[in-house]
Amino acid sequence: MMNETRLRWLLLVALGAAAALGQAPFDVPFVMVVAMAIAVRLGSFAVTPRAAAACGFAFGFGYFAVALHWIVSPFLVDVARHGWMAPFAVVMMATGGATFWSIAFWGARRLSRGIWALVPCWTAVELARAYIFTGFPWASPAQAMVDKLPGQALAWVGPHGLNLMIFAAAVLMASLVAKPWRLRFVALVPLGMVMLEPSMANRVENTGTVLRLIQPNAPQHEKWDPDKIGIFYKRQLLFTAAEPDAQLGAPDLIIWPETAIPWGLHGSEVILEEISAAAKGVPVILGAQRNEDQRHFNALAVLGPLGEITQIYDKYHLVPFGEYVPFGDFLARFGIYGMAPQHGAGFSKGAGPQLLDLGPLGRALPLICYEAVFAQDVNAAPARPDFIIHATNDAWFGTHAGPQQHLAQARMRAIAQGLPVARAANTGISAIIDPHGRVLDSLGLGQAGYVDAALPQALAPTLYSKTGDVPLTLLVVALLCFAVMRRVTRQRRLSE
Repeated sequence: MMNETRLRWLLLVALGAAAALGQAPFDVPFVMVVAMAIAVRLGSFAVTPRAAAACGFAFGFGYFAVALHWIVSPFLVDVARHGWMAPFAVVMMATGGATFWSIAFWGARRLSRGIWALVPCWTAVELARAYIFTGFPWASPAQAMVDKLPGQALAWVGPHGLNLMIFAAAVLMASLVAKPWRLRFVALVPLGMVMLEPSMANRVENTGTVLRLIQPNAPQHEKWDPDKIGIFYKRQLLFTAAEPDAQLGAPDLIIWPETAIPWGLHGSEVILEEISAAAKGVPVILGAQRNEDQRHFNALAVLGPLGEITQIYDKYHLVPFGEYVPFGDFLARFGIYGMAPQHGAGFSKGAGPQLLDLGPLGRALPLICYEAVFAQDVNAAPARPDFIIHATNDAWFGTHAGPQQHLAQARMRAIAQGLPVARAANTGISAIIDPHGRVLDSLGLGQAGYVDAALPQALAPTLYSKTGDVPLTLLVVALLCFAVMRRVTRQRRLSE
């Protein structure tokens, strides 16, 4: 029995790894859904909630270990100092995600002997994963659908509603295994949907605004090297001053990536004037660090025609342990400073979402790097923008899966909001994304250059942009309450 149990766990780990192939750069969501269905079927044989939790953990561990394998990249920038942490990072991230999924399998077995309770339970833990501990919704199953027809449902139900649909499809397939063949064909419906791509007939008109996205391609281990700083800076100046596209005309806005210059924003007036001069008076948005009252901010600045700073946005959804240490201010009271924001070592969070007023170009919602991962943050904008600007430094994420998955997240935000996205990335992938999530023009990983492209028009506000996660949350709560009531009724009948 023990050998059979271990074999089942190993099989579930392998199925989780296969399910991760739905994520970029593999992009095979068909395999993801099939692997989920098999995992659900195997989990249904678990007699106790504890055994079900073990099945969910094994499946989740395999899934997140493969989907998030890029997490080793930041630790390999300085291998001598941090390389030893890389394996632990993968194990910790996989364990964290697997713990959420184990709770889903445990809860489903507690609520019902059937498998349908897994749909609301699984959706609930993915919803929790996006919010608690500042949230980390990376590699959600919905992310794998950005290139497929079901991904367009993001505009209606958002990422968690799409997760519910994916889990329901997997449970449906698992439930039909023991049914007659004619019923098993029902499982082909969700599989067929997963393989379909959205129609390219839905063209989006251009606004007439031309954007230039700058991609200097500064590898992270060289980005702050004193001997290389000047090279990357001059490269961006050269791209900024380049002749306009003959068909599109001169750019109306130039966007540099996150932390595009190594100098602090304040006190770099000469540098900013040089950038504006290269832009020939065209507004420039660039990423830079800034200090204020001994606190550090990861910021985006809008430069006027003479290099003057007209607007500033400070990143507010920071990366735990990457940009700050949780409870850093509290720990500083005991002499443990680390990256405590109020003591100048880490970044401090900005005031929250805001819009940049770009005059005739409209209003833009700025997102810096990690902020594009959170659908709820985009929904929290003070008003509906005309487009989204995503400035990022994906050099931290390596040169393979990480940057491609980050691009998929930006595409999800475009679909969910019905808004175009202008994405400037240090090492790629810089892209213009239309409101259907399609990449219209881009510059690939590891390339230095720039993209000139017309900005697509925004669509009408989507249902998700109006409601956010509230309807889905209420639906999940209702389904869980229904499952609890059924369990209570069943136990009462058994006791009688």
